[in-house]
Amino acid sequence: MSNQEMANSREEVMAEEPTRPEEWECCESSCTPCVWDTYYEDMREWKAAQKAAKAKAISDSDKTEK
Repeated sequence: MSNQEMANSREEVMAEEPTRPEEWECCESSCTPCVWDTYYEDMREWKAAQKAAKAKAISDSDKTEK
């Protein structure tokens, strides 16, 4: 699988905002990774994917306007 295919696949996977863990899902035992660590990492990736998709959409619309 090419890097572009992997990126496209990742964007499809990250199309929906990650679900915030319920309070009961964290055992507060300092697990590594904690459900919160995973959630925050997923949120960073999701936000980056959203930003990239928005930038691509703007870039694509700029190209079609010319």
